[in-house]
Amino acid sequence: MRYRLHSDRLVWVALALTIAAKAAAQEPREWLERMNEALTTRNYDGVFQHWQGRRVETLRIIHRVVDGKVTERLVSLDGSGREFIRTGTELVCYLPDKKTVLVERRPQEGPLLGNLPSFDQNTTEFYDISELRRERLNRRATRVIAVTPKDEFRYGYRLWIDEATGMPLKTQLCDSRGRAIETLVFASLTLPSAIPDSMFEPEVSTEGFRWLRNETGKDLISTPMLWSALKLPPGFRMSARSSQMMPGSSDPVEHLVFTDGLASVSVFVERRSSEEKQDAQASSPQQRVIGALRVGASSAFSTFVDGHKVTAVGEVPPRTVQFIANSVKAEAPAIAPPRR
Repeated sequence: MRYRLHSDRLVWVALALTIAAKAAAQEPREWLERMNEALTTRNYDGVFQHWQGRRVETLRIIHRVVDGKVTERLVSLDGSGREFIRTGTELVCYLPDKKTVLVERRPQEGPLLGNLPSFDQNTTEFYDISELRRERLNRRATRVIAVTPKDEFRYGYRLWIDEATGMPLKTQLCDSRGRAIETLVFASLTLPSAIPDSMFEPEVSTEGFRWLRNETGKDLISTPMLWSALKLPPGFRMSARSSQMMPGSSDPVEHLVFTDGLASVSVFVERRSSEEKQDAQASSPQQRVIGALRVGASSAFSTFVDGHKVTAVGEVPPRTVQFIANSVKAEAPAIAPPRR
């Protein structure tokens, strides 16, 4: 009888440890889910600093949700003085340094705040999620959560999530060695119950500005070629396809988006200009790759494919945009047989 009691006790201890381990593994993911909910459903008004290398910019973000409709305003408080105002799916970019206003469409989901990942059920397949510690930041208790990629095709994150509100008070985008590439930290943050419409009016005067509109839609596609990636890094998939008129382009530009559920890469396919065709003819095949560019966390890579310029851009390592750009090819769409 004593042996049986001892055996039962071991079983209960093992079960308790298993439950505790599962709860510990689940808790960091729950904090990320809580952060996502706070960013998309709460009203907030905050001033934050965005660090990228030695460059720092101070910005203000105002975010409001009324009956499921999102209105946002992002303002640069120093430097360029740029403003971005989103109402539903319309984004208006006021660029005083270029005397230009750009109007475009963008998905309803995803805050203008940027540098903040959105997590789903597939995230753990390519990222390890763990809690590093509890820490006080700006007199608030936070949970520090690490999101570490399992390969070199994506970046990682460290997030300081406010225990009381679920809002991220600080975020870092990290390279494969854990070094911060970009840092975003709030200096002040309030969560008002209501925000008036006047808070979403631009301060910049647009007198003498050029107004440009990026039109997006399937009806703009004027090429019989269908562009896609023949091969992608593990976990990446195409999530969106559209065609749009962009400033400076006489033909529609095809826009493809590839994502692993967390990181994303945009690919733009456009016809080569006459100058680019002359350069391509004068160069050898090995020189027809335009090359790579990296600014902060953003990487870009361009090449020529079938008479088109293909450019991949994203907050991912350089090898990822190069891999995807080199995999993009054109295919003639299937032609339906004639009716009899």
